[in-house]
Amino acid sequence: MKTLIKDLPTAVLDTFSSQLRGNIVLPGDPAYDQERKVYNGMIDKHPGMIVKCVDVADVIASVNFGRENNLLVAVRGGGHNGGGLGLCDDGLVVDLSGLKFIRVNVAQKTVRVGGGNLWGEVDHATHPFGLAVPAGIISTTGVGGLTLGGGVGHLSRKYGLTIDNLLEADMVLADGRFVTVSASEYKDLFWAIRGGGGNYGIVTSFKFQAHDVKTVYGGPTLWPIEKTEEIMDWYHKFINSAPDELNGFIATMVIPGAPFPEHLHKKQFCGIVWCYTGDME
Repeated sequence: MKTLIKDLPTAVLDTFSSQLRGNIVLPGDPAYDQERKVYNGMIDKHPGMIVKCVDVADVIASVNFGRENNLLVAVRGGGHNGGGLGLCDDGLVVDLSGLKFIRVNVAQKTVRVGGGNLWGEVDHATHPFGLAVPAGIISTTGVGGLTLGGGVGHLSRKYGLTIDNLLEADMVLADGRFVTVSASEYKDLFWAIRGGGGNYGIVTSFKFQAHDVKTVYGGPTLWPIEKTEEIMDWYHKFINSAPDELNGFIATMVIPGAPFPEHLHKKQFCGIVWCYTGDME
């Protein structure tokens, strides 16, 4: 049985707060409802406490506080998880949104990214150098959730999954220890976070291999929804022999509005969303 934060003595909460550089958000605070929102609007969880971490020390303190007080703990990066796993009811949410930094090493073509960054921020930082890290398809997705979940996106056929391009990660473990995992350090843990499951620790930074991608040619092609089966059959045959530089994924959709032509608005379509990274000629 987990302890509820509301049942902890005020002195315990005050001591914890004094150990942090970041802020604590509690139920009843003006920012509480905003801070507990996630991408999936159907998720409506009410954490007992949200810790807005701004550095690794805050993460370590939060992990230790959760363990020592027998609390249910959730870790939030970008808040994009469909099931709302970045939140929990009545427990402690370790919010990494304040751990944002991006450092591009142009000579080595690597990128160091904070555990709270979003993929759109990474693209913005790497683009001026003609580099990109294989990621997802939505710019507001958190780096942490997508990476630790595998990471399938527009560049996957050419450059692999996001985890295939992960070189190193800084982590806070359940006992509060801080470690750096890679192919040469903590090899088993490095293997584990690249597809072995979940709940191995909190990743506070990632180091990725980047690739020479400056400009792509992409967008959707659409067909009437009635042609879905036909298009999927064609796509299956086509994509298996297509060059690796061409990526496309099937989608069924209702056209929402601009920038699509007006005569398509609110209609159902089968589509393939393409991204080509090869020679423009």
